[in-house]
Amino acid sequence: MTRVARAAVLREHGAPLRIQSVVVPELRPDEILVRIRGVGICHTDLTAAAGGVPIPLPAVLGHEGSGVVAEVGSSVVGLRVGDSVVIGFDSCRTCRNCRRGRPAYCTRFAPLNYSGTRPDGTSVFHDGSGKPVHGNWFGQSSFSSLVVATDRNVVRLPEGVPVELAGPLGCGLATGAGTVLRVLRPEPGSSIAVFGLGAVGMAAIMASRIARCDTIIGIDPNPRRHALALELGVTEVLSPDSVDDIGRHVRRATGGGVDYAVESVGSEAVIRQAMSSLTSPGVCATLGLRGGRNPITIDQTHLLSGRTLTGVIEGDADPHIFLPELAAFWRDGRFPVEKITSTFPFDKLDDAFTAVTAGEVVKAVLTFD
Repeated sequence: MTRVARAAVLREHGAPLRIQSVVVPELRPDEILVRIRGVGICHTDLTAAAGGVPIPLPAVLGHEGSGVVAEVGSSVVGLRVGDSVVIGFDSCRTCRNCRRGRPAYCTRFAPLNYSGTRPDGTSVFHDGSGKPVHGNWFGQSSFSSLVVATDRNVVRLPEGVPVELAGPLGCGLATGAGTVLRVLRPEPGSSIAVFGLGAVGMAAIMASRIARCDTIIGIDPNPRRHALALELGVTEVLSPDSVDDIGRHVRRATGGGVDYAVESVGSEAVIRQAMSSLTSPGVCATLGLRGGRNPITIDQTHLLSGRTLTGVIEGDADPHIFLPELAAFWRDGRFPVEKITSTFPFDKLDDAFTAVTAGEVVKAVLTFD
């Protein structure tokens, strides 16, 4: 049985997405049909829409989807119709990295998440004339009322979590929180600086509170983010324009530098500031995605003094394990997703993209009736 979904279709890089009807085919045995209730707009979606991440066109983007299972394939176990779910990134679950619990570094990550097709090259969406519309963006393409995913990346939500707001757990929030809780693993009482207070940075702040860091410094030039960062738990919030040298200021304010830094911008200047803010030894994690190559230089003496710079994708976490943990933190009031989200009806897609681009909201979530 085929179905018709409403989807935001990208037909030209740099052009607006347009809501159109797409045809969703019969499920294969390992596939799951999810009726989307909400989907976050991620920086990676914006980068892909501008042409910075290769996906063939026309395409449906969106990779922070959440909703309700509408149908399951014959070989799917563990999920059933009516389950509330969040959808994460795709991974093969069989390569060496997946088997050792690091699916964010799956050896097939690029073809599974960026190709716009199923692994066999077929499309899950078509237009009314039968021409392919590329989907499977991060194994979901959730800028659509219906999504075809698999049990590799569909995760059941615990009770008591608002399903329409849960989508950002699948990427941006897991990236920030996973970097802190799974990669940096700060000891109670330690110090951390977070550069960039978008959704990823705010998630890192909330996770730093969960980890019981005593000193949490937030840095962002957008003053509209500062009050929220303080509400979420930073002990100091700074604009890079307010001091001559952010690294020197942080070192002076902390008596030598912070133990950890999270850098969610991806520019050379900010990475250098984050490294400069560290004590010796200290660890900086860089998360910000820039389209294409992004060469940087850093001061080698920072590394010789025992400092570490590491990159992190998707929080280096297994969605099947980590997303339920984040949802439980949220339900228990320790990871208040609702404080950083602003909802827009799916029909107001253009308004949501404008608000995201202008920095007016931290995390925009498109909601479906």
